Amino acid sequence: MPAGVCGCCGPLRPRYKRLVDNIFPEDPKDGLSKSDMEKLTFYAVSAPEKLDRIGAYLAERLSRDVVRHRYGNVVIAMEALDQLLMACHSQSIKPFVESFLHMVAKLLESREPDLQVLGTNSFVKFANIEEDTPSYHRRYDFFVSQFSAMCHSTHEDPETRTRIRVAGIKGLQGVVRKTVNDELQAIIWEPQHMDKLIPSMLFNMQDSDDLDRAGHPSTPSGAVQDGEENPAALAESCFRELLGRAAYGNMNNAVRPVLVHLDNHHLWDPNEFAVSCFRIIMYSIQAQHSHHVIQQVLNHLDTHNKNTPRVRAGIVQVLLETVAIAAKGSVGPTVLEVFNTLLKHLRMSVDFELGESSRRNSGTSVSSGRGKESEERIVQNAIIQTIGFFGGNLPDYQRAEVMMFVMGKVPVYGTPCHTLDTVKIGHQGTKRIQTMLLSSLIMVTSGFKSKSMAAALPPPFLDPLFSISLMEDSELRQLVLEILHNIIDRHDNRAKLRGIRIIPNVAALKIKREKISKQDVAFMKKHGQQLYRHIYLGCKEEDNVHKNFELLFTTLAILTIELANEEVVIDLIRLSIALQDMALTNEENMPMFIRCGIMALVAAYLNFLSQMIANPPFCQHVSKVIELRNMDAPYLLPEHIFRDKCPLPESLNKEDRPLYFQTADMAECLAGPGYNAERLSIPYVPQVTDEDRLTRRKSFVDTISLQVDIMSNSLPDKSQLAEEITFETLKKAIDTTGLEEQEREKRRQVMEKFQKAPFEEIAAHCESKANMLHDRLAQIFELTIRPPPSPSGVVSISSGHTQHQSVPVYEMKFPDLCVY
Repeated sequence: MPAGVCGCCGPLRPRYKRLVDNIFPEDPKDGLSKSDMEKLTFYAVSAPEKLDRIGAYLAERLSRDVVRHRYGNVVIAMEALDQLLMACHSQSIKPFVESFLHMVAKLLESREPDLQVLGTNSFVKFANIEEDTPSYHRRYDFFVSQFSAMCHSTHEDPETRTRIRVAGIKGLQGVVRKTVNDELQAIIWEPQHMDKLIPSMLFNMQDSDDLDRAGHPSTPSGAVQDGEENPAALAESCFRELLGRAAYGNMNNAVRPVLVHLDNHHLWDPNEFAVSCFRIIMYSIQAQHSHHVIQQVLNHLDTHNKNTPRVRAGIVQVLLETVAIAAKGSVGPTVLEVFNTLLKHLRMSVDFELGESSRRNSGTSVSSGRGKESEERIVQNAIIQTIGFFGGNLPDYQRAEVMMFVMGKVPVYGTPCHTLDTVKIGHQGTKRIQTMLLSSLIMVTSGFKSKSMAAALPPPFLDPLFSISLMEDSELRQLVLEILHNIIDRHDNRAKLRGIRIIPNVAALKIKREKISKQDVAFMKKHGQQLYRHIYLGCKEEDNVHKNFELLFTTLAILTIELANEEVVIDLIRLSIALQDMALTNEENMPMFIRCGIMALVAAYLNFLSQMIANPPFCQHVSKVIELRNMDAPYLLPEHIFRDKCPLPESLNKEDRPLYFQTADMAECLAGPGYNAERLSIPYVPQVTDEDRLTRRKSFVDTISLQVDIMSNSLPDKSQLAEEITFETLKKAIDTTGLEEQEREKRRQVMEKFQKAPFEEIAAHCESKANMLHDRLAQIFELTIRPPPSPSGVVSISSGHTQHQSVPVYEMKFPDLCVY
């Protein structure tokens, strides 16, 4: 038989081809022939080795129909492929899948939206099939590129554009589901694929946001798109799914494209979309991976450190949302790194603000300078909120570390501050940083509950905090007191004590308190004098305002509630009497408002204390003084002195004893078991420490040395010291009885003090004298002892800085014995 006969005889064609041809009707509108499709499916299941040939032949027919625009046959071919895929799950399906993916690619490459949607739907069905064995050679690079391009469709018709974008997102979702769980397809997490996947999803989420804000004209009011047909909702779902499947090593590749997209589309200002993106990220990823995201945002902030203030503020606000979510779970070792980076950018923002301010003063544009300065304030406020919110959401053990860390960054005059160089930014910049860091500390310490004060207020935290409380700035002192309130007030009594006033019935406040622990008793023995000293010094500052006195009253009240035993109560009464005496004697030449404010503070506190210790005679004495003041001296009570336009007296008369609290009367009231009332007769004197020299204020030592210098400079010459000798001068020189009595009285007071004063006060007094002696000796040695000159240079210390000065050999003076 001639060979050509086989080509033209239909019955001699392979059976699989005849079965494939039979599923196509003469009129494509009739659709797929179900009976013939069942025959083809049965044949494919019975002879799985023929699947690859069936697929190849279907692909050949589909390619031909696409070129000839026979779209009805194309739909039938794809429907047949889908049914064969769903019916056959043997290992022989691998070659068939290659033909199937080839046909899907053909459809995606066409310009017809219907064919693109058809191909996408088939691919999604294929993606949902779980294969028994992994594929070693299959790649999805083309599909990632093509689906990403469809997500950015710019078709003229809005409905068609939406259909194409939805199809593209579904296709990307199919790629994700097919690859992320397959270890052999880890290549999908590489940057070249993530740079297409992530921006495609974000573009649709962002585009829908823009349309919603602008009001899309083609969408009638009240019409809501179905969730499956809404590109934004579908893109967000796919985005969440992708991030939820991200492993530890893939987090950076998944987050970096998000940051790049936000940069390219200028979405940091305004940053609503950026914030929503990172909320999705933080809630979608596994909790143990959150520090990767925080690290990426911190690095991004570093790369934009010279960008506009609004962009930096937008990034910081995104970081705030990120750490707020992460702080509820596991943050890991990133905690201090977050604070370190934020403090670095806070310093840079202050530098920028001061630079703009100096340029504005030098004559540049005033309006632009003020705008830039106010924008820098936005950055600074965002950083403070981030520090405070993050620290406030940490567990107490981590919060204590953060408090120490932030306190270590607060610049204090006279102390080395390695991270914040106060020399470059000057006094104004230093004050700005101090104010902002203390404000953030208030947020960090808010709600902080510590069982032991020694753990909450260790010396490395307490000492610099008290040093700042000595600053000649009322705002800084207010911030320090608020921080102390947050830490000491463990039972939330501050709200009940708000406002300095004479409280008629303290019991009605229902103050919560517990018995003071042994640890807190030890803390007050060690640091009580330090606390009293700073309250004493803080009261006499001339720039004190109403709020300062309110906070001082709250401080005294909280100390009484939380840390006062019988010994501390006596110390607090002695402190109150010392404050009253200071206002009466007025050795500091304080304004009358400050003196009356101190008297009102003492009255309000002793009224509170007398009711807290429930001592009726003491309460009666305090009430009697307050009643007399109401009638004769209302300016000595807080309700009057802190009122606007309160008339002030010309002077305070010491002789009006009934208007003041008397030590003897209070000692008599407290006589009996429990209180050592004899100690009330010992006047309170604040201890002198080196702390004063760390601040820009005159310490007691500096004041004494200044008086000595003035007296020595004002002494007359020796020639003027000759005094005319008269009978009266000789009589005074011989009569020493008065001096002897003064000496005996002084000796008696010293002995009484050492017998009755607490050990801590005696130790502080001796330590202050030792410090004064040490300072004087150091000054003398510095003036008298000079190191011998050296050709290599001499070391001189001036204002805390070491300087090397070289001395030439020919200028050195050698002893005669050394010269020959």
